[in-house]
Amino acid sequence: MPRDPIVDTSKLLSYVLRHRPDSIGIVLDAQGWVDVGALLAALQKHGKPVDRDLIERVVAGNDKARFAFSADGARIRASQGHSVAVDLGLAPAVPPAVLYHGTASRFMKAILAGGLKPGARRHVHLSADVNTAKRVGARHGFPVVLCVDAQRMLADGMPFYLSDNGVWLSGAVPPRYLKVLG
Repeated sequence: MPRDPIVDTSKLLSYVLRHRPDSIGIVLDAQGWVDVGALLAALQKHGKPVDRDLIERVVAGNDKARFAFSADGARIRASQGHSVAVDLGLAPAVPPAVLYHGTASRFMKAILAGGLKPGARRHVHLSADVNTAKRVGARHGFPVVLCVDAQRMLADGMPFYLSDNGVWLSGAVPPRYLKVLG
């Protein structure tokens, strides 16, 4: 079966714009942006046949809006999920009373003991709806959905941010704010 260039390019952009811009010799600015022309040139130099049209199709067609162009279309960045230090410029936001996190059942023992941790990323990713959390959890095995008491976390002084693509971001979520949806 032939490979899907949209999927392949989305994965490549996720890797480069979230985690390893240095892998193709680019540098993200403090907010995670890079000039599209510089990105395309670096990708070409590293044997990745990507053009502006393909990147536009990836950005426009990604159901999770993982990437965004600047208002003038000259720059691109990942919407969230970075392991490299960037400041997305998100202001603290008031979340719904309950948020959700999808994971695989095999991670539950560790999560219930130590909470949700960003790991290599800068934030824990949370959903405003159960179905999205289920889909996320299913990517890693048998899905389990955790309810996050966001109202209590906020009252306890823990900030939340809403990314441009609708993903709620927080720091670590201690186990006392979690319960298994069931």
